[in-house]
Amino acid sequence: MTDTSTAAKALPVVDARIYPKGGLDVLSRDEVARLKDASGGGMHELLRRCALAVLTSGSASDDPRAAQELYPDFDIQVLQQDRGVRIDLANAPAMAFVDGEIIRGVAELLFAVVRDLAYTAIELGPEYAADLESSSGLTNAVFGLLRNARILQPSEPNLVVCWGGHSIGRDEYEYTKDVGYELGLRGLDICTGCGPGAMKGPMKGATIAHAKQRKRRTRYIGITEPGIIAAESPNPIVNHLVIMPDIEKRLEAFVRLGHGIIVFPGGVGTAEEILYLLGILLREENAQLPFPLILTGPVAAAPYFEQIDKFIRLTLGDAATSRYQIIVGDPAAVAKRMSAGIAKVREYRIAQKDSFYFNWALTIPLEFQQPFAPTHEAMAALDLHHGRKPHELAADLRRAFSGIVAGNVKEDGMRRIEQYGPFQIHGDTDMMQALDALLRAFVEQRRMKIAGEYRPCYEVLA
Repeated sequence: MTDTSTAAKALPVVDARIYPKGGLDVLSRDEVARLKDASGGGMHELLRRCALAVLTSGSASDDPRAAQELYPDFDIQVLQQDRGVRIDLANAPAMAFVDGEIIRGVAELLFAVVRDLAYTAIELGPEYAADLESSSGLTNAVFGLLRNARILQPSEPNLVVCWGGHSIGRDEYEYTKDVGYELGLRGLDICTGCGPGAMKGPMKGATIAHAKQRKRRTRYIGITEPGIIAAESPNPIVNHLVIMPDIEKRLEAFVRLGHGIIVFPGGVGTAEEILYLLGILLREENAQLPFPLILTGPVAAAPYFEQIDKFIRLTLGDAATSRYQIIVGDPAAVAKRMSAGIAKVREYRIAQKDSFYFNWALTIPLEFQQPFAPTHEAMAALDLHHGRKPHELAADLRRAFSGIVAGNVKEDGMRRIEQYGPFQIHGDTDMMQALDALLRAFVEQRRMKIAGEYRPCYEVLA
């Protein structure tokens, strides 16, 4: 239930009192205290930014500061009462309410924000830093976050992770819907980065197919992290939202949860995801592990994938291309191939006595798990040269793209660029030329930003 009153603002705002039901029943006094802590080391400002992002769900902007500028007086307070949790909203966006009541889906996303930040504040707090210094410790942390979010379900393998850009053309968006529709007809659920564009399209297509097949227990999982959610607020179809503490745990959650991955056209974030997964699959320990990976888009996107494929061959070698397939202009073929791939995953998991709901058998090395802070010094120090093992080079290439993502859409990264200028990326001449060509193509195809002129946050130097 909510109690609301409209304030006199440039944009309509609402004050509300909400009592969560299910999924967020109680919090400890310590959790509430950390969520209310507005000091430099507290969680309140992070809670406020993430809450504002879900309350403006469906926003067309990818500027993380836009919502804060539109609703500067917004605030959220979480209170623990004898009968459960109470959430007080002040000057909240009226777009999240209908006739004085918060939209149910928005409320669920808001509860997910409080749940995940409360868990992170305690279970991954500074006092447990030693547990996060090993590969197994980091994987256990990812498992704990997903279990706390009630995402892990011991059901048949059917979860397809879809990666792709938030800034894509209409034809590409329609294609992602067509693929989602074909996946949904085959009973497959969808997991994405939760934002707009290629993260929304597959979910939208799948909803129609699931309705046709009378599939009632549907999962549209959105996995994000605090630096991204403000720039890519959850799309309205997401019915399970998880906020991971950083991009590395977000990426691990994708590959541990998903039974196969489809990659649509995108920008630097999509390139980061591809390099992350290929770097892991190229390790000898994962050589026999079935993991269907399909790159797909409409016919017009064929040159995009040709360029991606060429870049991968130059940097990681031809062996990397054996871990994925490129299918252009055929949504049904994509879904059929993915279904067949997931069937092999099922057989393998049974043979290896591995769970269906969390891919424990996948080996992820520590260099892919440790958080990377994209400072100017760290970006300039990346070792982008031939002669390295493919998975080691992939790890640093992934960091390079991660830094550009931060400079494009993350508030901290944008501030660094404004203060110190563009990141400088160094490496072998042919590799830097290929990287520069790829990034230029992303800019020309308007894959970096949804609106406005793009100013590069990087310089590629041989």
